[in-house]
Amino acid sequence: METSLTLEQQADLHAFGRRLAALRKERGWSQERLALESGLARSYLGGVERGQRNVALLNILKLARTLECEPGKLFRS
Repeated sequence: METSLTLEQQADLHAFGRRLAALRKERGWSQERLALESGLARSYLGGVERGQRNVALLNILKLARTLECEPGKLFRS
């Protein structure tokens, strides 16, 4: 993870990643399935779920569409 991030920012990335993983698992999908359905790389999704990636807005929207949820649901724990 980038060392220039504050502890709060790191916590935010981890919280987003945990929420994404939870929504994916609610659908019974593997990371591989989410990658195939969304068009994003599995390694990228793994980094997002581990809180190691600062996911871009367009990718957040792509993930929300793929998971058939409102984008805001990815931010609520």
